[in-house]
Amino acid sequence: MATLLHIDSSALHEPSVSREVSAIFRREWESQHPDGTVVYRDLAANPLPHLTEDGIVAATTPAEAHTPAQAAAFALRAELAEELERADAVLIGTPMYNFTIPSALKAWLDQVIIPGRTGGEQSTVAGKPVTVVAARGGGYGPGTPRADYEFVTRYLEKALTGLLSVEVDFIIPEMTLARVVPQMSGLIEAADASRAKAREDAKAKAKSLAARFAA
Repeated sequence: MATLLHIDSSALHEPSVSREVSAIFRREWESQHPDGTVVYRDLAANPLPHLTEDGIVAATTPAEAHTPAQAAAFALRAELAEELERADAVLIGTPMYNFTIPSALKAWLDQVIIPGRTGGEQSTVAGKPVTVVAARGGGYGPGTPRADYEFVTRYLEKALTGLLSVEVDFIIPEMTLARVVPQMSGLIEAADASRAKAREDAKAKAKSLAARFAA
């Protein structure tokens, strides 16, 4: 039975496009694997602590030499690494905050990337498929005025492939603020089209990915 690790990081809930689209992906995945497992982490509702000195030092110190604080910090890192290792596929929902990812998602990445285990040349999660729903309020695609300000997909592609050695695929609903920001009213049609495409992409990509793990 296939296991999906689903991570949401938007501080918003009902109005969140990244949550909406990632939920569509998850439902399609579950329809293909009704007896499978979904491990869900809502990093906004239950934020992880940022990586500390204890967590960093513990990763390169023998367990028998850990202080109580180091042991506790590393236990969390090991738990997150095991979740990632057990998953057949990973789904991440993220908005763009101030041109990059939410700090809650960065905290997860910092905790779960463990050099010599999940991170590095012999990564225990190498080749694992990761789908990222990356929603953004404006337009940041190639050729747009703010293309150079887009640090969500660029950062995640480098961090996920370069440090974890996973496969990364993106679903990108754009201009999600068009209906709430008056200055963007002329982009509503384009925004609605982008959102609709993201929904369809989520269904199609989930179905295709789920087929890879068919019994």
